[in-house]
Amino acid sequence: MKQLPEQAIDRVASYFQALAEPTRLRILNLLRETEHNVGELAEACGYTAANMSRHLAVLMQQGFVKREGRGTSVYYQIADPTIYALCDLVCDRITQQHLAQAWPLAAVTKKRSTIARRVA
Repeated sequence: MKQLPEQAIDRVASYFQALAEPTRLRILNLLRETEHNVGELAEACGYTAANMSRHLAVLMQQGFVKREGRGTSVYYQIADPTIYALCDLVCDRITQQHLAQAWPLAAVTKKRSTIARRVA
């Protein structure tokens, strides 16, 4: 990562802070395939429409989602699809860490299994 100018650090922190809330990640995940209105998102996530609206406002403020009014409904969709490249990068990294941690455990488990068979 290149060094950030001091004035950019707070902006970058706000960007990542918006993603640090699991409900907001669920929203982005739901919007990955198609647009949804507040009611649909609230039902899918198990929250009230008011709570969902607050999360959507944060995502809009950071430029992740945009809204489009249609009659009496407002639909939300992804404004910046590059967010998924970031999410995929993070998920890949977590998977690598998990596999790296699991590998030694798998070796220990296999060794214990072999010893248990010899004893039995």
